[in-house]
Parts: sequence; C-alpha cells; structure tokens
Amino acid sequence: MAYSKKPKKNLSKAEQLTLAKNQWNAYTRARDHGHEDYVDLAKKCDAYYRGEQWDDFDMQQLDDQGRPALTINTILPTVNAVLAEQSSKKADVQFKPRGGGNQDVADVLTKVYAHIADNNKLDWMEAQVFSDGLIQDRGWFDVRVDFSDHVNGEVRIESKDPLDIIIDPDAKHYDPRTWNEIFETKWMSLDEIEEAYGQKEADQLRLLAETGTTLGADSMDFEEERYGDTDEYNYGQQYPGDPENARALRSIRVIERQYYRLKDCMYYVDTVTGDQREIPYNWGKKKREEFADQFGLGIIQKKIRKVRWTVSADTVILFDDWSPYGHFTLVPYFPYFRRGKPFGMVRNLLSPQEQLNKITSQELHIVNTTANSGWIVEGGSLSGMTADDLEEHGAETGLVLEYNRGSTPPAKIQANQIPTGLDRIGQKAARNIKEISGITDAMLGMDSPEVSGVAINAKQNRGSLLLQVPLDNLAKTRQYLAEKILQLVQSYYTEERIIQITDESDPYKPRQKLMVNEMTPEGEIINDLTLGEYDVIIGTAPARDNFDEMQFAEAIELRNAGVPIPNDMIVEYSHLSRKADIAERIRQQEGTAPPTEEQMQLQQFQMESQIRSTQLEIAKLEAEVTRLQTESALNVAKVEQVEADPQLKVAELQGKLQTKREELELRERLSQMTNQMRMTQSDTQAAVKMAAAALKTTPGGNNNG
Repeated sequence: MAYSKKPKKNLSKAEQLTLAKNQWNAYTRARDHGHEDYVDLAKKCDAYYRGEQWDDFDMQQLDDQGRPALTINTILPTVNAVLAEQSSKKADVQFKPRGGGNQDVADVLTKVYAHIADNNKLDWMEAQVFSDGLIQDRGWFDVRVDFSDHVNGEVRIESKDPLDIIIDPDAKHYDPRTWNEIFETKWMSLDEIEEAYGQKEADQLRLLAETGTTLGADSMDFEEERYGDTDEYNYGQQYPGDPENARALRSIRVIERQYYRLKDCMYYVDTVTGDQREIPYNWGKKKREEFADQFGLGIIQKKIRKVRWTVSADTVILFDDWSPYGHFTLVPYFPYFRRGKPFGMVRNLLSPQEQLNKITSQELHIVNTTANSGWIVEGGSLSGMTADDLEEHGAETGLVLEYNRGSTPPAKIQANQIPTGLDRIGQKAARNIKEISGITDAMLGMDSPEVSGVAINAKQNRGSLLLQVPLDNLAKTRQYLAEKILQLVQSYYTEERIIQITDESDPYKPRQKLMVNEMTPEGEIINDLTLGEYDVIIGTAPARDNFDEMQFAEAIELRNAGVPIPNDMIVEYSHLSRKADIAERIRQQEGTAPPTEEQMQLQQFQMESQIRSTQLEIAKLEAEVTRLQTESALNVAKVEQVEADPQLKVAELQGKLQTKREELELRERLSQMTNQMRMTQSDTQAAVKMAAAALKTTPGGNNNG
C-alpha cells in the first residue's frame, strides 16, 4: 500500500463523522445509479461463460414436468477465440524523447518498463483484465508504488475485481483523468482492518458493532452465533449492548474513494523555457527559496485539481490525505464504450444463448414424447397385465402385448409431429451468436474440409477486422497504463538502483544488470530517469512462441529455396529444450563460433609481433637507402655509367620501402579491428579474415604472416 497509515490530520471527531457520512452518501449515490444493476448483469454474464445458464426456478419447473434443460454453451468457445487473439498480440511499449529528453534515456526507460512488466507478470495480468472486460463489461488495473519489497519503492500492478469498482455516475469519457471520483469497496474483517489501519480504528468499529450504530445493512454484516431459531433482527436491535443477545460481526464494508479537489500548489518555473514543476508540499519556505536561487527558477502559486484519498468503514475514517499520485491509481479497460456506457461481448450473447438452449431442449422433449405417446386400450382386453402395467412398460424395447380373443387390440396413440422449422430456429440461434460476436467458423478452426487453406486464412483475417474495436480499446488501455508507469518511474525511481533486463537477442542468456541514475565521480548522472519528457509508443508484437514458430517455418522455406541460412540460426528458432547449447556446438564444429578471450589475446599478440617485425625491416631499408644515396652523391662526379647503377638500386629499395610502409598501415588497421573485435564478438572473425586477405594480396607482402 502506497499511502501512509497516519490519516486524519487535525480532524476532530465531529469533522471525522461528517466526512464519513459524506463519504457514505457519495458511495450510495454511485451505487444506486447503475452499479447494482451492473453487478447483477455482470454476475449473469460470468455464469453464462461458465455454463450456468438456467435459473433455479426454471430448472425446478422443467424437472417437475419431466422436461429436459439442455445447456449448449457456445459462449465459451466464442470468448476463448477472442482471448486467443489477444494472447497472440503482446504489447510492444517504447518511449521516445520529447521536451528535454534524449534517445539514450528513452531506451533505458523502455528497458525499465520491460523490467517492471516482467516483475508484475503483466502479460498474464493483462489477459485477466481483458477477459474481465469481455465477460463482465469492465476490467481494471491498479498501479501503485509498493514499499514492501524495496526500501525506495517499486511499481506494483494488480488486477481488480470489476464488481468492487464503482465508476463516477457522471463520467462520459474513457479516460479516468476526466472523471470526478472513483470507488473501490470490499468487505474486510476487524482483524484485516487492524492489520492495515491500526488497532485504534478497529476498536472504534468494535464499539459501533456492539452498540448497533451503523449506516445500514450494507455497512456491517452480522451472523447469529448460537443454536436455536432466534429473531436476531428484533432482539439484536432491542438489546444492542447485551452480550447475550448481541450478534457476531462478520465483516465491515470498507470504502476507498479517490476524488478531485482544488488545492493551492506552488510551482517552480523556468523563466527561459516556461516549463514548470510542482514543489513538494513538504518543503519549507527556506528550502524552496534556496533551491530556486541555486538554479535560477521562479516560484508561482495557483489552484489545481489534486486527488484526495479517503478510506472509511461505517462512520470511522481510516485514512484521509492528499494522494501521492497525480491521478487515480485505477486504469480501466472497456471492450466497447459509447458515451459513458461500457459493455462487453457476452452481454449481447445472452439472448441468442437462451434461445439456443430452449430450442434444443424443446426438440429433445418432442422426440422423447414421440417415443412414448401413450396407448388406446379396451377395458379388460389385456391378458396378463393391467393398463397401469402398460403405462409403466409401454415404451420398453421388445414389449409383447397379449390381448383377449374377440376384443379390440391395443393401439398406439399417434404423437404430434415435430413442428416444421423448429430445427431451423436452432440453427438461426447458433448463427446469431457467431454474427454478433464476429467469430467465424474459420477462426474457431471448424471450417469445412473442402475449403482451401488460402480461403481459410482470408476468412480468419477478415474475422480479425470484426474484433478490431476491443483490440483498439486494449491499445488505449495500454497507453494509459504505460503513461502512468512512466509518471511513477520519473517520480519515485530517483536514486541509484540496479535493474535486471533480458537480452532480447538471446533471451536464454542470464539477465544483464543495468544501473540507472548512476552518479559519476565528476558529479554527472548517467541514465537520469527524472529529467525530460517522453512520449509512449504502443505497438504489438507476436508472442515469443508464435514468433519462433514463424521464424522457424520461414527459415526452412528459405533453406529449401536455396538461401544459405546457417544451421545454428535454424536451431535457435526451434523448440528444442537445449537449443542454445546445440547451436553453440554447431558453431564450434563449423568454425563460425566467435573467438574466446584467450584466442583474441593470442591473435592480438601475433599481430603486434608482425607489426614490430615490419617496423624493423622498414628501418633497415631506410638505412640502406641513406647509405646508397650517400655513395651516389660521392661518385656523382665520376663516370655516368657508375652513377646509374646505384640510382637503380635506390629506386628499387624505395619501392620496397613503400611496400613495407603499406604493409605496416594494413597491420595497424588490423590491430584496430582486433580491439573492436573485443567489443563486438560477432564481427571479429570476419574482420580478421578480411584484413588477412588484404595483407596477402599486397605486392611484396609477407604471405606467411
């Protein structure tokens, strides 16, 4: 829980009582303006998804009449098909710099978000919220900062029960930032309240339970604690303080309300750019002014909408203070949203499902009554059995009837014929479910066998278009969720901390450590998450298993088409249990594995030795050239024929010198590539081979190097 357990600052008992009653009135207004009707419908939708689709009264009536009550649950596969569509399209969240941000920090924020999503198992939680929205019209994320596992707090994401969340009755937009208030209500025992909010508040509630002073039946839940059929309502109210007649308190309704109120806030203003940031409300005047003077900032004061957080149980205030967050902690998901009216998929499938169940049950009833339609028997005509025996055994297979000579033989009563078109009504009901939901036979994998694979793929793609609205709204929820996480990260991830990230190039490798907000000895902060503004970019990516399957299939097709796909890459896209080890062995056998640290050091030593040897040869050639030039100058006055020979030798040696210099430059470039090879091992071997080939093709080069 992100808020403190020291509520009710400077509130008298009368003020607390007034605040609790106002809280209760706000709750009852929201509850009575649509929430109770929603709860009934949401429970019905959930029961239909599970297969509980008949009322107890209807079941009893049909059982009394000897009629069947069949349940043909087509809602289950229909909703599961949409859930499968969501699970195959995972969220791909990235951050882009805007307003003082930079790309390096944006990339770090993307990794931090992935770290938070992994810690909270966000993929599974999103599937739960998505299913809540499809089945019960609404799904909810709750995003807070939790201090139970980290001293500086970590972002914690939970999925809430839709029946516990009450929306502002006046809300008209999808974005909760436009709402005035939102409630979360739940039943808690006194022990749970004492653990979360303190013993003093729990004792106050115990006293209220003993005196019987409550806000109504929806505030406290009692139960009888003894044997016998006593009138607990009358006696419990008549003798509220009598322990012999007092009722046992089972649980108390706790109302958690987040709502907007105007508050005077102070802001720092950058006089150059105009940017403004709120000053922490617990900073004193001296600290505010010193910070402003240090960074050349101005200070302004204005009223803004801030979130107030109040928690109450009956007439006891458990918590009341300003929220530490800028907005509500709850993030909604609505599959369909029309002017303040959210609804899911199952709601519109209730009537077709009821029709299908009733038509199918009626068909079976008609068939059963046709098989045992009754008999026409002349009195006293049966031999060896009575009319009651015939009534009991008349529908048995292989029945033999013996009647008296001269009497009228028993005759079977002609049963009513099955009404024409009854079977077609059942088919229409099943078709209505598919048309309303947008789930076709192709998406369910039940298309006719004569349909080609290309046609099935086209139908599946077309069916996906009908599901675009709930998927678009899911992307909207992902956007709000990522923006809220970004806000919490920039507000609470302000100190140095290490996060664990997965190497996307090879998810099977151990996680890498990434330091954020790292302070250098020079006073510079590396990966500072608190500065700058960033946009959230929401995309979709296939699930890891589906992605690997597609990559494996395409790699095999390219291999068959003649494209030289490496063997180790094909193994990495497979589903083998130890594919990383197998791929590494293949690289070692084929000689394509990146060199080890020892091999790189040996290659570096060999290259440096070759460079030193080349430098010595160049120095020797330069000395020889100098000597020949001196001899040529001394003999210039002699015979011209004598002068020509040394000049030719000088030209030859100068050519060799130029060749050696080129060789030295190549070796120096090779050394630089070797240093880079330590940073990027995947390109090392290719660089070495390219440099060695260039060295061998140089005129006069050392081919044995």
